[in-house]
This record gives sequence, structure tokens and C-alpha cells, in this order.
Amino acid sequence: MRPRAGGFSFIELIFVVAILGILLAMTIPGIKETTIRKQVKDGMALADVAEKGVAIAYGLTGAMPANNEAAGLPPPEKMIGSMVTQVAVENGAVTLTFGNNASASITGKHVTLRPAIVVGQPIVPIAWICNDVAVPNGMEIRGENATDIPKGWLPVECRGIEKK
Repeated sequence: MRPRAGGFSFIELIFVVAILGILLAMTIPGIKETTIRKQVKDGMALADVAEKGVAIAYGLTGAMPANNEAAGLPPPEKMIGSMVTQVAVENGAVTLTFGNNASASITGKHVTLRPAIVVGQPIVPIAWICNDVAVPNGMEIRGENATDIPKGWLPVECRGIEKK
């Protein structure tokens, strides 16, 4: 009699490979969502430039700028970045349009940051409200929300409080 060689049988090996395949398939959607969230967060950094222009225009005139020009900014299509194809100001609201190197899932989609102000007090700093986050007490929001990126892909500060 020959001694039996140690190790795994072919069936056991196939079983282990199948389990690893299932685990890998379960992690892929999470990796995609994490990547998209990071791209949205990176793109939102470009909004800082527009927010400063809006704040300065509001402080000087007491009115929200109607567009990029009124905010002292370049035209929307000239404000671009790695993840963003344009940054548009409309009645004080800053809307980013994603594209360029962004995932195909968010290309052409938007995130809007809207200014919340204390009416009649342009010296009070503007609070920037992302998507449908609640407006602070005593403040009023300006501009329209054009955010169309799914809530799960937005940064935490843009998701707001879940309504029960």
C-alpha cells in the first residue's frame, strides 16, 4: 500500500475558490461607492472659490449675486477641476457639475451649496447648506437646490438628518 499524499482534494480547492469569489463580489459595490464619495468630496473643494466670491458680493451689496459675473468669478465653464466641469452661481447658490475625471456614475450630475443668511445682517457670516440639510434657526436660505447625486454618494455633511 502506498501512503496517501497530504493536501487538499480538487473539490475542496474549488470550494475555497468559490467562497473567495463570493466575498470579493460582495466588496466591489462598497469600493465603488467609496470611490464615488471621495470624488464628490474632492470636487466640492472647488466650491470654496465660488463661496468666497458670493460672500464678498453679498457683503458689499447686501444682495445675493445673480450669476458668476456678479460674484466676481470667471464664467461657469472656466471654473473647472479634476472632477468638475463647471461651477455656476445662481442667486447665490453654487452648483458644481461633475465630469472630467469623475466616475461615469456621477458625470453630468450636480451638487448645490446654498447660502443661509441672517436677513438684513450682511456682516454675519454665510452658512453654506449642502443639498437638503436643515437651515440653522434664525437664518434663511437662498437659491435653488439642484443636487441630483444619490444621497448615499454625498459626503456626510450633505445628507441631512433622516426623517422618521
